[in-house]
Amino acid sequence: MPDATNGAGRPLVSVVVPVFNEAATVGQVVDELLALDLRLEVLLVDDGSTDESPLELVRLAERHGAVKILTQPQNRGKGAAVRRGITESTGDILLIQDADLEYSPSDIPALIDPLLSGKADAVFGTRLRGGAHPQRAHLFWHYAGNRFLTLLSNVLYNTTISDMEVGYKAFRGDLVRGLTLISDDFRIEPELTAKVLRLGPGIRLYEVPISYYGRSYAEGKKITWRDGFGAVGALVRFRFF
Repeated sequence: MPDATNGAGRPLVSVVVPVFNEAATVGQVVDELLALDLRLEVLLVDDGSTDESPLELVRLAERHGAVKILTQPQNRGKGAAVRRGITESTGDILLIQDADLEYSPSDIPALIDPLLSGKADAVFGTRLRGGAHPQRAHLFWHYAGNRFLTLLSNVLYNTTISDMEVGYKAFRGDLVRGLTLISDDFRIEPELTAKVLRLGPGIRLYEVPISYYGRSYAEGKKITWRDGFGAVGALVRFRFF
């Protein structure tokens, strides 16, 4: 297994992993991350988990020097956990990785390649635009809602992204740490999109096709149709206010 802590002089990739009751999967996520030939810091942000996640995170930190644990005093939501991880990060590149295995770390090298080569300022994964990648069939209303939110993003921010709600988003570290982010819940996705695009037409935003191993609600999926209304409000709010 490559040593994610070595290679001083190589770009450091900060991976922010929000964790809420993901004891069954977070260990595999970390193992797959550290198997990549990248220099990493892995920031595991425990968002008030009530299962065995805190113990699992301690075990992972004891085994791997690249792993750092950040603990939220109570469950505040994905956005709060992501914001905490961004603030504590030090990497040249920052990537958000869910702890539930819906997204495969094997896609990360291709995802961050435009950043490593200096061609991009931000890169979004896309589950909806080409590429020979495995795709679990989407829940219809999630798919329809995402298409609507993506269209709204394109209209409001004059862009052509295909998957605004995707969880795989990567950025230049200095760029994302320079944003003033406020969302505590799933509105962090439209907020990151909005605030990056509002930096101006000079921002180089790329998309890279990724795999998607979506979960059902029975398997632990957390986002609901109610979050779609919050995303609409966030896109409008961050565009005009």
